Amino acid sequence: MGNCTVAIVGGGPAGLALATELKARGVGNVVVLEREATAGGVPRHCGHYPFGVWEFKRLMKGPDYARALVQKAKNAGVEIRTGCTVTALHPNARLSLSTATGVMELQAERVVLCTGVRESSRAQRFIGGARPQGVISTGALQSMVYLQQMRPFRRPVIIGTELVSFSAIMTCRHRAMRPVAMIEQNNRITVRQFMRPFPAVMGVPVKLGASKLRVLGQRLVEGIEYLDRDQNPQTIDCDGVIVSGNFRPEAALLHASHIDVDPGTGGPSVDQYGRTSDPSYFCTGNLLRPVETSGWCWQEAVECARRVADDLTLPIGNPGFVALQTQDPAIRFVLPQRLTLSDAPGAMANMQLRLSQPAIGHLTACSASRTLWGDFLQSRPERRILAPLAPMLKAGVTAPVDLSIIRSN
Repeated sequence: MGNCTVAIVGGGPAGLALATELKARGVGNVVVLEREATAGGVPRHCGHYPFGVWEFKRLMKGPDYARALVQKAKNAGVEIRTGCTVTALHPNARLSLSTATGVMELQAERVVLCTGVRESSRAQRFIGGARPQGVISTGALQSMVYLQQMRPFRRPVIIGTELVSFSAIMTCRHRAMRPVAMIEQNNRITVRQFMRPFPAVMGVPVKLGASKLRVLGQRLVEGIEYLDRDQNPQTIDCDGVIVSGNFRPEAALLHASHIDVDPGTGGPSVDQYGRTSDPSYFCTGNLLRPVETSGWCWQEAVECARRVADDLTLPIGNPGFVALQTQDPAIRFVLPQRLTLSDAPGAMANMQLRLSQPAIGHLTACSASRTLWGDFLQSRPERRILAPLAPMLKAGVTAPVDLSIIRSN
């Protein structure tokens, strides 16, 4: 069994930022455990801008950004173990590891989980049809193009219109692939308004309101069928399908562990300090919820490092907590999921919410029939919504806090 002060599971932007900040705060032995052969996370695969604006105050391509994060962590004295897979999470910050030299256990004082997110698979998105070669995720596409210098197809269709779907367009053009269409199952493009002209500028038509998608072809992709918004059958000839977005936390370790998982986010249930149901485990980055940018996760991790460092010096303990929850079907999730009844410094300033459907109304937080906070809300799914935690923390609540939206007439 090995020992360290803080073990960080995941060597992406969040894990590396967290480790670097911990060392800057004088924390002793900080170890990053990364299952890939190279640390850096998803940006290693993204050979395009924009990365690094918050972190390095300049525009960078993904691989350059990832290398800079790794180097900064190493310069700070962080130990990065690559090719090291965490196979189990045990109570009180004990980890089971699998490495090239065998299996071992690592005992830490605190563990921080930074395993990030993954795109939903074709099966999880209920895309029917045959199983030909040429149906891949955006992450797989980026790995093929930027790391292996491959061109898996020439005329793909992109399913989804999230920010990562637009990244897929740029990745395709890097290797002379020309997407023939983007297919969106909702009636609006998902990304924010200022990005919506981008497919047209790139010459990629967008098909909205599509349903019952079905891949054509036996050995190789030959096309894709779907019903348009008027329920008319449509067919697009293509030689590849990129299944993009619809992210979910990389939470397999959590599901096999003693740590509570939140059904709304699909990630861990945490308090306002980022602590899980086992207070020796913290979480940060996109494991908390799908999905934010690398820059957002970097900043979140820096703040989490301050909480971990403080907790090592003066533990928060378990003074009790109340649930922060929602029964409103329009609210997909709320983060954090509980409020620890502590006045220890460094707590999150805001809760985060996402919607499952468009909503206009008054967002309220109530406890025991008492309204603690409220504000006007007009938003759509996949938009970041922030609301202050201070009114709940200062109110001295002892009963669960419920979030709901009072609809406008």
